[in-house]
Amino acid sequence: SRDQLHGEKESIPINQPKQNNNSNNNSSSQEGIMASQEDQLHSFHQSLSAVLASSPVDAAGASLMESRGGQVDHGDVDHVDVEEYGIHTTKVFRNPAVPILYEQALKNEAGSNITNTGALVVRSGAKTGRSPKDKRIVFEESTAEDVWWGPVNIKLDEHSFLVNRERAIDYLNTQEQLYVFDGFAGWDPAYRIKVRVITSRAYHCLFMHDMLIR
Repeated sequence: SRDQLHGEKESIPINQPKQNNNSNNNSSSQEGIMASQEDQLHSFHQSLSAVLASSPVDAAGASLMESRGGQVDHGDVDHVDVEEYGIHTTKVFRNPAVPILYEQALKNEAGSNITNTGALVVRSGAKTGRSPKDKRIVFEESTAEDVWWGPVNIKLDEHSFLVNRERAIDYLNTQEQLYVFDGFAGWDPAYRIKVRVITSRAYHCLFMHDMLIR
């Protein structure tokens, strides 16, 4: 439950401290931030252990992690095969539970925090919002008449798509661990389609967990 995950511990502030010309003050501030993040992660880790110990794994195999003696074993990741896509990373989390995604973000992604409402806040890099003008849809004959082409749905030829796909695969192969979300797009079983999303960051997988049907 949300109370189990966050308890009464206040989340650390989202705003980072202002820069100070005094190097000693800077050093103390940075040490304070690191200590706060470590405290938050430790608290979350304890809550995660309690949640995993009391919650059964769902039928879809949401996670193979187990709570053992109060410690979460992060070695039991789901060994889903992504070799068919040309991806050789061996540590892959398949459909991980939300608490695990929170913990992975806090441990591995700088700038990740939990707000006082329980939401995960992350730093996405240079682009911090939607980028609608970067949306592309592959133009091919079988669906050419089904897409409303224009300034939002912009055509992309198949060759350009394949070039970008290879660049994405090359990037994923540089990562030590990945996340896979398997779900459905579309509520009606008669029309829904299966979707597999492979991400390099925990919060990307969390977003797909919210967007797609599990």
